[in-house]
Amino acid sequence: MRIHIATDHAGLEFSQFLQDHLAQAGHEVVDHGPKEYDALDDYPAFCINAAAAVAADQAAGVEALGIVFGGSGNGEQIAANKVKGIRAALVWSISTAELARQHNDANVISIGARQHTLEEAVGFIDAFIAEPFSGDERHVRRIAQLAEYETTGDIAGKGVDKY
Repeated sequence: MRIHIATDHAGLEFSQFLQDHLAQAGHEVVDHGPKEYDALDDYPAFCINAAAAVAADQAAGVEALGIVFGGSGNGEQIAANKVKGIRAALVWSISTAELARQHNDANVISIGARQHTLEEAVGFIDAFIAEPFSGDERHVRRIAQLAEYETTGDIAGKGVDKY
């Protein structure tokens, strides 16, 4: 599987370690940066580029997922979710990693590098990659509603308020 990774300075050490871990597990890893430590770098471009690559790969039929890191993971998740077709989940446990795939068919996860050890992050990532989407009708329906809103600004028959 192709795995796209991005971070900011807070997650750079995690990113470098995890790229090696994922490559050793047989995945093709694509690093979207940064390549070196800069305490003043900005995560949005790195994370958006990784998410856009996941979306493009999936649209082309390539099996791909993404992992983004930052101090808390919050901003990185927000950035990734700005890309059409991306469902990025903030992960903080094995359970949230598995549920992100089972229920939401998440294609990107975000992890707070200042919130977890490397060992915890490896466990979250391995669980995320290994867990399949359940395909349950209720989850398929909800994901379709999100995609519809993303495309049209509405969810047919659901009365989305317009502000």
